Amino acid sequence: MDMNNESLYKELFRVTEKFHSSMDVENVLSEIIYTLRRVFPKFEYSLMISNDNDYNQDLPVKPLQYESLDDRAMQAFVNGSIQIDTTCDTHLTRLYSPLHGKQGVYGVLEVITYASFMFKPNEIEFIRLLANTAGSAIENAKLYQQSRSLIEDLRLINETSHVLNGSSSLNETTQFLIAQISKSFHANTIAFIFVNEDNTSLILEGSSQFFSSSKGKDYIQFVFDSLNKQKDSILISDMNGRILGQPLSYLSMMAVPMLEGNSLKGFCIVLHEQPYFFTFDKFKLFQSLIHHSTMAISNSILREKLEKMVITDQLTQLFVKSYLNNQIKKSMTSDNEGTFILLDIDNFKEVNDTYGHQVGDDVLVQVANLILENIRLTDIGARWGGEELAIYLPGVSLKAGAQIAKRLVKAVQEKTNPQITVSCGVSYWNKKRQDEAKNLFNRADIGLYDAKNLGKNQVVIKEEYQIM
Repeated sequence: MDMNNESLYKELFRVTEKFHSSMDVENVLSEIIYTLRRVFPKFEYSLMISNDNDYNQDLPVKPLQYESLDDRAMQAFVNGSIQIDTTCDTHLTRLYSPLHGKQGVYGVLEVITYASFMFKPNEIEFIRLLANTAGSAIENAKLYQQSRSLIEDLRLINETSHVLNGSSSLNETTQFLIAQISKSFHANTIAFIFVNEDNTSLILEGSSQFFSSSKGKDYIQFVFDSLNKQKDSILISDMNGRILGQPLSYLSMMAVPMLEGNSLKGFCIVLHEQPYFFTFDKFKLFQSLIHHSTMAISNSILREKLEKMVITDQLTQLFVKSYLNNQIKKSMTSDNEGTFILLDIDNFKEVNDTYGHQVGDDVLVQVANLILENIRLTDIGARWGGEELAIYLPGVSLKAGAQIAKRLVKAVQEKTNPQITVSCGVSYWNKKRQDEAKNLFNRADIGLYDAKNLGKNQVVIKEEYQIM
């Protein structure tokens, strides 16, 4: 197309209007190519762009890689001026025009034609103005996208801080953060790790199941070792070779420590299958999110520790009597049945008199540990008072509860040192009859009294008045 100056400037005016109406870089690039094909339909074009975005494959866009640029293209990018290469051995003429913005050069427009073609001054000027206008449009679009991204980042931090300030449960806190991280960073797998006072690590509830596997624990150990050496956030784009002895399922990693002063309280780790998945901008946002969340997580952990201290017997680490009473009352409104076991250490005074109170305390701890080994996580073991301990089994039948009591009596006799025995009274309730917690306790207490009188080291059920 042979265009005069008026036609070229009309075309330039049209495309400028298009540029100003778009805040999308890909639309700007498309309009550049469309305009050039209208003006110079027989030429070929490519756009060398200095960023790592993925654009429509129909566009002749390629990354601006310095090692692969020829000298003229490099000069155009560095010096910001049009370069024309008429090297004879290529049989082509190449014109390179920088995509200028106010803050820098965003790439290079390459126009390719046959060797004998001579660009007219007005055509060179048109390409220069088109490239400059496009460069400004690309800059504006990128600044707009960056501002939108920044607004979204600030909204994420603000929303997260607001929700965490109103959250009390550690489980609620971690579940919310994991949902936020999954939505914002598109990670395949996420974990929050708490560091205990003895420098061991604990995977917090809600973390991805992968981290409970041997392969997942290798990732945790890698981060733990790195943070123990230097408490800096970690961004690794390709994990190959970092963890030896196994093929790696996840190649991109971000990990941020949760610090109180200079003390490592834990860390958050996110992984993705693809290498180079997390950008540096996302990494900085992830750092900010975890730093804003650290106080909330620490407060939740501290609150749960304090709550546990209130309801836990310091010596045995079983629950206190008041907590067990409340849980039984709740169970009587929500479950269909339940079994209560009251047990007492036989001849405990003789243990204290023979071995001393320190050994007596150790015996109590041994029995408490055996209780915990023989009941479910949903069952409740408690210190009833002195050498008396109690167990409540929600939703458990009398027959099953009696078998648990019998198993516990046997375990105590076989596994304690010095060897001791226990006597048990068992009571039971169900929905078919009206009952109260105090009646449940009284029946078990009578059963325990009978077990003592019948020779100790045995179980008495105070529902059927029989010895197990």
